[in-house]
Amino acid sequence: MDKKLLRNALIPVIVWIVLVLIPVPQGLQPHAWYYFALFVGVILGVILEPIPAAAIGIIGVTLATALQLISTKPGDAIRWTLSGFSNGTVWLIFVAYMFALGYEKTGLGRRIGLFLVKHLGKKTLGLGYAIALSDLVLAPFIPSNTARSGGLIYPVIENIPRLYGSSPGETSRKIGSYIMWTALATTCVTSSMFLTGLAPNLLALELVSKIVKVSVTWREWFLGFLPVGGLLLIFLPYLVYKIYPPEIKSSESVPVWARDELSKMGKVTRNELTMASLVIIALVLWIFGGSWFDATTVALMVLSLMILMGIIKWSDILNHKQAWNILVWFATLVTLADGLRLVGFLNWFSAIAAGAMKGIPVMWMVVLFVAIFFIIHYMFASLTAHTAALLPVFLVTAMAVPGMPIKLLAMLLCYTLGLMGILTPYATGPSPIYYGSGYVAPKDFWRLGLIFGLIFLVVFLIVGVPYMRWYFS
Repeated sequence: MDKKLLRNALIPVIVWIVLVLIPVPQGLQPHAWYYFALFVGVILGVILEPIPAAAIGIIGVTLATALQLISTKPGDAIRWTLSGFSNGTVWLIFVAYMFALGYEKTGLGRRIGLFLVKHLGKKTLGLGYAIALSDLVLAPFIPSNTARSGGLIYPVIENIPRLYGSSPGETSRKIGSYIMWTALATTCVTSSMFLTGLAPNLLALELVSKIVKVSVTWREWFLGFLPVGGLLLIFLPYLVYKIYPPEIKSSESVPVWARDELSKMGKVTRNELTMASLVIIALVLWIFGGSWFDATTVALMVLSLMILMGIIKWSDILNHKQAWNILVWFATLVTLADGLRLVGFLNWFSAIAAGAMKGIPVMWMVVLFVAIFFIIHYMFASLTAHTAALLPVFLVTAMAVPGMPIKLLAMLLCYTLGLMGILTPYATGPSPIYYGSGYVAPKDFWRLGLIFGLIFLVVFLIVGVPYMRWYFS
């Protein structure tokens, strides 16, 4: 093992041990503090990657189980260990890779990619805005951003970089990195812009209605976020272009080449039409079938049809190492993040944070509530879990503050749910898909997550708070 790998392997272990040796904070059970120490070590391991991230996740949940940090009952402990593998979003992410495989094997993805490049490929920035517009158009109708961005947009755009000679690894920065990060950042904004753009939005609004007796319509939700969402979407592809610039800025010859390649492909094949039909079925059911089928159920139904119709073979699925790797990695992180809730660490942290705000002016307290709610998502691998675990705690705490504009605060907290998906490679369903594409290096993913997370939060607070204070008054 070289020195860099050794250092990257030792840092998480040392930090874990140091945290364990620190006296347990008052009001927190010892096992909860020890679990938090392990969680921090695992996340550092995922960032530094001395070994593959999926292996780190497996080691993390195994250690937590073996050390009895979650439960002393073997049966309960192993059920928790494997709980992430029963998470619907985890399997939706997996099927999204199968959709991409179907696009690739039929040639449909290449055809659509060539079509986009033919008409928009002269400027890389133009492709960025085309991707953003695609997500914006779909977002009001598909309440799963994993289905929308991971299942529909990613399988198409992953074909584009290779048309420019950009592949995961050394050539990723030519154009692939820019395209992938733009797609992820865009879906985080559209997830907050529409009530139906993200499933946890609906859960959050239900909790707000029950706890603080506040309700808003779809239209009120949209108009309440419009200044923030509109501003971010207008500038987002350009911001990514400047902060994480592609090496290829423009190419007059590539659109001409794309036109010629489309001619060589000839007429649309039967398999392409079949794949397109299956995608349309998924789209229709994701938009209109929510009363009958969960988004993951729809994805699995379409995957079954892809196998039966010969679009992909079972051996193709077995051989897709990338998909299985991401499934294991994300499933274990979902489990580990949920452990913070189970041991009581999140409730303790929220109470400590709220107590530290005493004596602060009310509007500054609103800002701090929102910032803490946003930043604490580093400890979550699920927006739904974040919403269910913390939103009630924050709302009940805020209601006890004299003069607190509770409707304003409630809506501000709800609106952050989509935006916080930008923070980490596990923050929201599409994140592991784009992370697993290989176009954005792990260190870049964490760095960009922090940069764009701060941009989103600052714009949200500076533009959103004054506007929403007026709008929801």
